[in-house]
Amino acid sequence: MPTTAPTPKAVLHQRFGAKARYTVEEVREAVGGCPGLAPQTRSVYRCALELPGLSVATPGTFVRKKDAEQAAAQIALDKLGIQPTANIPTTPEEAWDELIARISGFFIDESFLSSTHPLVGHLSVTLRRTGDLIGRLPLSAIAACDVKVNTLCKVIDSKAEFDPLLVLSLMYNAAKQSPGVSVNGSNFWIQSQKPYSPEAVDLALKRWSCTSDPVEVEAILVPHMLEDELKIVRVNLQDNEHYMSYVAEKLTASDSSHVLVSRTIGKASSEIRLYFAAPSVHFVSDISKNVLACHGDGDINCQVNKRASYISGQTIYGDALLANIGYTRRDSELHTEDVNLCTYYRILLGKLPDGNCKMSRDAILAAQLPSAYSRFSWKGLSPRDLLCSFCRNQRLSEPLFAVSRVSCDMLTSAVSSEERGAPEKSVENQYTNDVRIDKETPDIFKCVVKICSRKQEILLEYFAADTWSKEFDAIQNSALKVLIWFDNYFKQLNTKTDELYLSKCTDGFKIHPKNFLQEFAMCLSVYGTTGCNDSGMCSSVGPFTVDTPKKQLESTANLTHIEGPDSGVFPSHGSLTCISYTASLVMKDKAKIYLLESHNEFEFEIGTGAVSNQLESCVTQLSVNQAACFIAELPPRDLILAAASEFSHELSNVSRESCSLEFSAKVLQVHFQVDFGCGSGSLLDSLLEHPTTLEKLVGVDISRKGLTRAAKSLHQKLSKKSLVQTTVPTAVLFDGSITDFDSRLYGFDIGTCLEVIEHMEEDQASLFGNVVLSSFRPTVLIVSTPNYEYNPILQRSAMPSKDDEADENAGPCKFRNHDHKFEWTRAQFQCWATDLAVKHNYSVEFCGVGGSGEEPGYASQIAVFRRTARDTEEMCLNKDQGQPYELLWEWPNESIPV
Repeated sequence: MPTTAPTPKAVLHQRFGAKARYTVEEVREAVGGCPGLAPQTRSVYRCALELPGLSVATPGTFVRKKDAEQAAAQIALDKLGIQPTANIPTTPEEAWDELIARISGFFIDESFLSSTHPLVGHLSVTLRRTGDLIGRLPLSAIAACDVKVNTLCKVIDSKAEFDPLLVLSLMYNAAKQSPGVSVNGSNFWIQSQKPYSPEAVDLALKRWSCTSDPVEVEAILVPHMLEDELKIVRVNLQDNEHYMSYVAEKLTASDSSHVLVSRTIGKASSEIRLYFAAPSVHFVSDISKNVLACHGDGDINCQVNKRASYISGQTIYGDALLANIGYTRRDSELHTEDVNLCTYYRILLGKLPDGNCKMSRDAILAAQLPSAYSRFSWKGLSPRDLLCSFCRNQRLSEPLFAVSRVSCDMLTSAVSSEERGAPEKSVENQYTNDVRIDKETPDIFKCVVKICSRKQEILLEYFAADTWSKEFDAIQNSALKVLIWFDNYFKQLNTKTDELYLSKCTDGFKIHPKNFLQEFAMCLSVYGTTGCNDSGMCSSVGPFTVDTPKKQLESTANLTHIEGPDSGVFPSHGSLTCISYTASLVMKDKAKIYLLESHNEFEFEIGTGAVSNQLESCVTQLSVNQAACFIAELPPRDLILAAASEFSHELSNVSRESCSLEFSAKVLQVHFQVDFGCGSGSLLDSLLEHPTTLEKLVGVDISRKGLTRAAKSLHQKLSKKSLVQTTVPTAVLFDGSITDFDSRLYGFDIGTCLEVIEHMEEDQASLFGNVVLSSFRPTVLIVSTPNYEYNPILQRSAMPSKDDEADENAGPCKFRNHDHKFEWTRAQFQCWATDLAVKHNYSVEFCGVGGSGEEPGYASQIAVFRRTARDTEEMCLNKDQGQPYELLWEWPNESIPV
């Protein structure tokens, strides 16, 4: 069978492990623009890679982070002379011969003992023994730490990828034919036929240190019976004995040669594996020139461990031990790390469609898989990355995304046909998302997603009905639809199977039932037969089976202990809101409180289902800077244990009836923008034409005439008669001075002050900067003002001399506008902005628009202030005080001022 070559990054990881350090830098790349203005940009990436004794960097940039990392890894491989695409046999016969040679090479080539291969770590322990036990290893140790042996076994028999027992049988029969190797006839030991030289032994012992002090490692025993609870066990490693001997004791195996090892579970850098006792089976090999067969006797007196098999993606027999013990290339001694119940349930959670969404946001109890994607408000891993991760964890092929370009002429034709009552022909959908169809609109995109097994058998197809103006959005939205489908599937596994699996197309989905059920058979056997029982104690298999008819999560939160004054700014549907929260498990007698989860700043979009219903209900009842508590519906036990961290063991025996889940939440910020000196509202007007997560647009100016014009323009776009589709629900115009503080605008998200400060006296401009950054405290403030050094280009004249500058009346074109009170050079403007930033705990960056940016700079210079830390002492705001601004117009509710 054909074998996929490892990626450059995978090759480096096998050799260097965590010592390969990637640093990805995001940069902005020009993608066009109008003459005279700063070009439009997009995010691209370059990568630097640090290896022991070598540093490389990509010479160019890449659209995707992972492409930049792979490019850096390839450069490193070229410099090191490593060939990642080593010749891998393509036939079972060739692979069999190479497997024999590879096993032999581990024992007859003494130079192998001086390498960093993890198998030398296993050997170094056995080389400290005496007598016949010197250098004797369990065969499964080779399978546990040599990737190529496993690859060769998969070439010989594709089923070996999913069956450690089959790998052991292939290795056992190959080892019997390996020159220089001795294999035990009744057990699965392997060792060199000749003793190693003292020099080779010394090299191995120097490289790999022994375990001098006893080490206790926590592990999880996973019983093969689904109704049995998980057990926490402690493996004591001591006396310089091979660690698999102690594992064998916990599994009641006859010796460590009868212990089988799964592939690593979880992250690639992890050594978390499942250990289990080999069933009683006889291995038979029938090898001739053209025929190779390796099989058991068909009488395996042991049951399949469905839970262990599900989380590992391999067939595991009997009770299994989940432990993080092993030798790696990056360590010089035995690697050990505790595995607790939290670890197990996080592994289980990672195999669910919404699991990585929760864990990528570090919000297992609060976060949920959102129902809609927007590049402006999406947080955590992208839908595409989440879907790819889900498929990898389920041992499926990478999802296939087929994006097609759809011309607007085709869509217009389809719309016209539908309006006439004619059936659609070649286009499934008539409209794009947020894009009107007209002759001038560029082509748009549709996406088809296919989910296949490792054998490339199609399990599911999704044909997107929607279209998007960007290929990226088509992929992300389609991936999210597939994730949501899988999420619903997993949450309904305890309903009747004949109600779940339909082969017909429904909402763009086509399921292939036979392939689908075969691929998810183990999943069905684990989830489909368990759930929460009447006692309220959930099974330790998984919490994700939902009895929807009987038990619905409450959607409304009943708030208690509301703190803070009403600021008048409330989150609403579509707004990107920032909160802080804690989630604690409280015993009913309040004797103990366990903090399970907390966030100082957590952002999500209201109305997309990105958090639990009750948490969103709480947040929408609060205004900015208000906090409250509420008792949430208690989630399933397994989800609590996944969030419990060090409390997981203590909470594993707690009854659901004896505790409650308490949330405490505070609204820190609702995203809205304030334009200081908005004039006739040109900036606010243009913002309505673009997708945004802003909850509110606010304009402030002292000119009622300009505000009236702004109100009329905004009203026209926001009214139902307008053809512009805007996502901004609220707009407000205030009459007031930008040097005055108004508490209603405290803590807004983005502030702009474009080409305004030059119309003020310099001391007033400084006052404005101090008031905004010290009192309003926005997250971001953008200030622009003319660059005085650029004036000669605009005015087609030379810079005035020092004598001219001394004369106030020297030259009618000194400033660009007669109303300008000053115009600063780049040095003056940067000095002003830097002083403000330092004074008020902000960072500041400089850029500009107009011109190329080369000497003498841009036509207009821009300072972008970013708040670097939240105030430790928040302002105490009173809704009825500190509000000098006059509300002139508001959408909705108010009429246009006259």
